[in-house]
Amino acid sequence: MPVADLPDFPWDSLAGAKAKAAAHPGGIVDLSVGTPVDPTPAILQEALAGAADAPGYPQVWGTPDLREAVASWFARRRNAPGVDPNGVMPTIGSKELVAWLPTLLGVGPGDSVGFPQLAYPTYDVGARIAGATPEPAAGLLQYGPRAPKLLWLNTPANPHGQVLPVDHLAKVVAWARDRGVIVASDECYAELDWREDADGPTTPSILDERVTGGSHEGLLAVYSLSKQSNLAGYRAAFVAGDPKLVQQLVQVRKHAGMIVPWPVQRVIKAALGDDAHVAAQKQLYAAHRAQLRGALEQAGWRIDHSDAGLYLWATEGNSCRESVDRLATLGILAAPGDFYGTAGAQHVRIALTATDERIAAASKRLVS
Repeated sequence: MPVADLPDFPWDSLAGAKAKAAAHPGGIVDLSVGTPVDPTPAILQEALAGAADAPGYPQVWGTPDLREAVASWFARRRNAPGVDPNGVMPTIGSKELVAWLPTLLGVGPGDSVGFPQLAYPTYDVGARIAGATPEPAAGLLQYGPRAPKLLWLNTPANPHGQVLPVDHLAKVVAWARDRGVIVASDECYAELDWREDADGPTTPSILDERVTGGSHEGLLAVYSLSKQSNLAGYRAAFVAGDPKLVQQLVQVRKHAGMIVPWPVQRVIKAALGDDAHVAAQKQLYAAHRAQLRGALEQAGWRIDHSDAGLYLWATEGNSCRESVDRLATLGILAAPGDFYGTAGAQHVRIALTATDERIAAASKRLVS
């Protein structure tokens, strides 16, 4: 598709606010993008070093032991014991898969791609790259008799952290199967669940056996280790679900050379076999979340949803751009809610990813 048909890159519009925040005497506290800043766990650095001798080409599909590790992780952490290792494939981070999935699945002109009304912008971009029509919606009824060819879910959701419960996911799957719709669920924040009444170790997956009725037909779960394992720089992610759909992705990616490097594949396997580093990272984010949430609420902000994930979805009742500018005067950079759709026009997204010192600085500035 012509580059001119793509929207402007939203983060470019934050240049002014970033400059204002950087001018604060105490320095900027950048809580906008949500880039992990804590060290990559030693066990994963060791796995990378141990796989450094990699003279041959890696497998697009991933090695059998990697795919089995992903399936075992879904069974252990996501209540999805039925994941077939043949329906697993590593990806070069999750964003590239989100952007290219419609194209890889043969979605194109005349088709539409559905996604939440308040959503990560790459769902829209992926539809445009494929030549399909982006179709955000507040609910399934909005699609009427003409269903999209591909439907994106995002749970826990970016930007607002809402979690879709099992019964809701099951209704979406039934609706989609009645209409021949492929459902792709972006679940990369699943391990960061802050709900006190959670009924599992992570938020529910589209592949949860309570959701699927025992079949993964037409379903894909997309997952990233960037957040839970501080692996954003490794581009370590995977997709799992319907083996027929995954094989379609594998065949196209073989031709395109879209391959996760062998050392990164080894790191993914190591990360999925070690729950301890994930639990430790979650504790760090929980402390940041409690501190920031308390400061925001003391300063008169309201926090909506934010049940899981790396962000607080906050509003003071004003335009999101006004709120971003006001925070910038305090040296705090946040993401405006309109990045994610018009429904976010009065919210800002505030990340938990900063050092303890920067989180403390932001909290102090909010209440002083």
